[in-house]
Amino acid sequence: MAGQQWARLQTDVNVKLRRGAWYRILRIGAQEAVLEVNRRPLTVMRTLLQIVQAPPTRWTVVAAPRNVVRFPTGWGDRYAVCPACRSRSPLEGHPNTLRCTRCNGLFDIAWNEPYPLSA
Repeated sequence: MAGQQWARLQTDVNVKLRRGAWYRILRIGAQEAVLEVNRRPLTVMRTLLQIVQAPPTRWTVVAAPRNVVRFPTGWGDRYAVCPACRSRSPLEGHPNTLRCTRCNGLFDIAWNEPYPLSA
């Protein structure tokens, strides 16, 4: 592997990854990738992942999950996922940038890059 690679889910499956979040790839094989999740390795089938060569630099817009217990009720029908720390944030209106309340990073929002799970 030349340089660092990143991956996120590209399908709606439960494999212990946060929807819309990018994870560093530790190892990659023909059928599986090993991602760093909470400082631990997690093996995921490559067919479930979107893989990129450069670290993500924009917030991912994700459709709010349906029928979940622990999702903030006031967030509406979508939220954003920070490219740096994977923290979630509500979206009000259609801002061009958003500051993360967890890592304090200021990043553009990827409005023109619909996340595969978005409605």
